[in-house]
Amino acid sequence: MGDHKEQPLRVGAAVRRRRRTLELTLAVVAERSGLSVPFLSQIENDRARPSRASLEKVADALRTTAVELLAAADPACSVDVVRAEGAEPLLEPAVRSLVRGHHQMHASEFVGDHDAGREFQYRNDQLMYVADGAVEIEAEGRAYRLGRGDTLYLTGGVRHRWRATVSDTRVIVVAVAEHIEAVRDRSRQ
Repeated sequence: MGDHKEQPLRVGAAVRRRRRTLELTLAVVAERSGLSVPFLSQIENDRARPSRASLEKVADALRTTAVELLAAADPACSVDVVRAEGAEPLLEPAVRSLVRGHHQMHASEFVGDHDAGREFQYRNDQLMYVADGAVEIEAEGRAYRLGRGDTLYLTGGVRHRWRATVSDTRVIVVAVAEHIEAVRDRSRQ
């Protein structure tokens, strides 16, 4: 009770809503992502499940993140338990959403390393917590080394990149959702 154990998340409707919000055609998304129009159509109609890499390409083309698309794929609920057991095993590198649905907050668990060269910039604030291992985060021209139990807070709009510096690293990222206008006008401060 309270657990969502139904079918896997279906991201097609979330991809279509985002594309239409941006007033983009499938052809434009295909060009930006490097994926074919027929494949994108199959994704939108839930006839194909994109790989993690393909979902990231689609998300980049739609100026969002894979986590945002996955979060928008499942209707919101007031209480939800996301259990670790029974989930697909996290092979390194991997990311697992810790919150399902279209909520004001997102949380993800990153295991192992990922594309350390990829730069991130989120519109809203986020907090990174190192559950195990160690990471190095580069933000605003400085490098920060974090170990187990350390946190780093990033104000919305700060460009950053990070990488695991030891194996078996687990990082929890909690952020205000991109669809929420949580950024205040910092020029007035």
